Amino acid sequence: MIKHVVFWKLKDFAEGRSKEENIKIIKNGLLDLKDKIPQILEIEAGKDLLGTEQSWDMALYSVFRDLSSLDIYRNHPDHQKMVEFIAKVITDRAIVDYEA
Repeated sequence: MIKHVVFWKLKDFAEGRSKEENIKIIKNGLLDLKDKIPQILEIEAGKDLLGTEQSWDMALYSVFRDLSSLDIYRNHPDHQKMVEFIAKVITDRAIVDYEA
């Protein structure tokens, strides 16, 4: 199994919306991918609760059978639409993909 974890820091205001509004759009958009991309075995997304200096604003956790499935997800047109939107509203991103 491949675990795909992403963290984002968002701009306070972008694309005509507040950080909170963009977090909701990202979360809902990512969770909707489960119904569109069968290679996603599990997916979770959420906003940071603590807001500490070390915190990221939100995170994505997803699970795939293998690297090939992760590649299909990464290149899927619906995922690419989310990538394009996210790129407009973030200031930083961190990604870890690991085998479990």
